[in-house]
Amino acid sequence: MGKINAVITGVGGYVPDYILTNEELSRMVDTNDEWIMTRVGIKERRILTEEGLGTSYMARKAAKQLIQKTGIDPDTIDALIVATSTADYHYPSTASIVIGKLGLKNAFAFDFWAACCGFIYTLDVASSMIQSGRYKRIIVIGADKMSSVTDYKDRQTCPLFGDGAAAVLLEASEEELGLRDSYLRTDGQGLPFLHMKAGGSVSPASHFTVDHRMHFTYQEGRTVFRYAVTNMSDDCELIAKRNGLTKENIDWIIPHQANMRIIEAVAKRLEVPMEQVMVNIEHFGNTSAATIPLALWENEQRLKKGDNIIMTAFGAGFVHGANYLRWAYDTK
Repeated sequence: MGKINAVITGVGGYVPDYILTNEELSRMVDTNDEWIMTRVGIKERRILTEEGLGTSYMARKAAKQLIQKTGIDPDTIDALIVATSTADYHYPSTASIVIGKLGLKNAFAFDFWAACCGFIYTLDVASSMIQSGRYKRIIVIGADKMSSVTDYKDRQTCPLFGDGAAAVLLEASEEELGLRDSYLRTDGQGLPFLHMKAGGSVSPASHFTVDHRMHFTYQEGRTVFRYAVTNMSDDCELIAKRNGLTKENIDWIIPHQANMRIIEAVAKRLEVPMEQVMVNIEHFGNTSAATIPLALWENEQRLKKGDNIIMTAFGAGFVHGANYLRWAYDTK
């Protein structure tokens, strides 16, 4: 075999049935549809409401659909990786639960934590695993149950988040397709501005942390917005330049769905029309590691073999980056 490339050969997805609208949110906290749409561009989001179901449930649903769509033999899958910040448990890994439910007999599994950058980071890692020649098929899943860490008494953050999962199948190929380049960075300065105050080893759960609502997402919105616009735009411009990509030959941009104004700023920086930007924030909200693969899942029918795609994200840490890939198949 010649040079090994890692290509996406299928996409599966899952979102819960329950739709939480802005109108319903306005009855829970002091907010309204106009305020939310003006600031972030979200009309509704999907919420996993069934008791006892977590991130692994959605990840399993997405992976099962992926396996059915591609017709792949589950016993030929080498690994399964779940990118998430809302694991079912501290341990075992969410990926181990998914692999058990799916009955994959010849694969190993692990979780990858990189906040909202989880999918693009994991895609790079899984691609490197395939390019090493040791693995042929890997399932990468972006999944988050953000409603489990959302304070529905906080009007600043509760309109932002939703739940969902999407999975891609990565396979080895000699074609000059698939993941071509990645630019990934972590500046380590973001802790004060975006985090969960309690629940980890620094501040374990206690009556105090629960009573003071410290197990929910805390965000200083203006600071995060400023960093996100700058880093996502810079990262996209850098990866475009070093791969000879311009507004003439970029077919799609798939940005993390955190804020419509951020998405528009990235498109403007690359001079790519919004018609070539995949956007699902209005009806899914911010599903963290799931936003980019969910956009792929929704828009799979629009993709053509050889399409040049830039994906970019920004998240807690701060983590940020961009991938460049060439799409590997025409959807039938």
